[in-house]
Amino acid sequence: MSAGLDPDALVMLIRGAVAEDLPALPADPVAPLDATADAAVRTVSSYDPDSVDTTSVATVPPDLAGRGAVVARARGVVAGLPVAAAVFEVVLTDRYPARHEPTGVRPTRDPSDVHRGDAAADEHADAESGWTGGLDIEIVASDGDQVSPGDAVLTVAGPVRALLTAERTALNLLCHLSGVATATRRWVDAVDGTGAAIRDTRKTLPGLRALEKYAVRCGGGRNHRMSLADAALVKDNHVVAAGGVAAAFAAVRARFPGLPVEVECDTVAQVAEAVTAGADLILCDNMSLDELRESVAIARPNGVELEASGGLTLDMARRVAETGVDYLAIGALTHSAPALDLGLDLDLSPRRGPGPAPASDVAPEAGAGSGTP
Repeated sequence: MSAGLDPDALVMLIRGAVAEDLPALPADPVAPLDATADAAVRTVSSYDPDSVDTTSVATVPPDLAGRGAVVARARGVVAGLPVAAAVFEVVLTDRYPARHEPTGVRPTRDPSDVHRGDAAADEHADAESGWTGGLDIEIVASDGDQVSPGDAVLTVAGPVRALLTAERTALNLLCHLSGVATATRRWVDAVDGTGAAIRDTRKTLPGLRALEKYAVRCGGGRNHRMSLADAALVKDNHVVAAGGVAAAFAAVRARFPGLPVEVECDTVAQVAEAVTAGADLILCDNMSLDELRESVAIARPNGVELEASGGLTLDMARRVAETGVDYLAIGALTHSAPALDLGLDLDLSPRRGPGPAPASDVAPEAGAGSGTP
């Protein structure tokens, strides 16, 4: 261990982060949330104890039944429900808390298929753990839905030990992705009717890019490139290295003919140069409203799209959009969106194994989202 970090986990994190920018094949920015969720859950959940949840093993009987509801504590846009469901499935089907040592991860089904279909496999896992109450996960809202305090978005039933072990990882992902979707929706609403769209950037948390960009789409935004392979973005350092805007553009076009090329410009003169060179899209960095209008006047007749970026705030979003730019690039959607508050309310049953919990034995707020470290 070095500085409290598991070297193997650190290497996995770094490799995953680098792979997001250098994929073997460019990622599909509009791919549905399917295998991505399962892969991300298996990576991200590795920071939770992989051998034993000491607190739950010590305090929760192994055959105690429970049903939990993930409930919104604040108003916002929910995103990542299949991901949260996949976390519960990974933990519940492998019964981590019931074992003192890990025995390997049993392959799971599509995380968006929340109704269990492999009864024999679940029964086998139940027998291993001593749990005989079955597993049930149900998504009761849809990604992209507006939710209010008290709205249930997902329910899960199974052994309480496993529910508590999975809780924090599931909520971490769900709250974060819902926060991204909520922030995106605010920007989208701010420019509604102007013709401009809100786009994200590559300023994402390592290992979570695909999920964060999915959350942006849930909020009504659009995705910029997923990786460095998807399109070329000629930035200031590339311009310096190549000897100018036109030279940098020409170098990319010659090396990668047919690849979309966006050029970053911070002056109107550079915009004119990029348009003349043949850029497909121009990123206007830290320009004033007047400079944006001038840039639109130059680019629009030539069919070149413009993207405003740098120093943008929600208060000024509409004024920027009304200059005529096609996109507003907002890094804050992913690098600093506040989490949406959701929590797990747990209903406890005094009975062992299958059977509904009596109405009098309900423990609301148990394991709530913001109170469990």
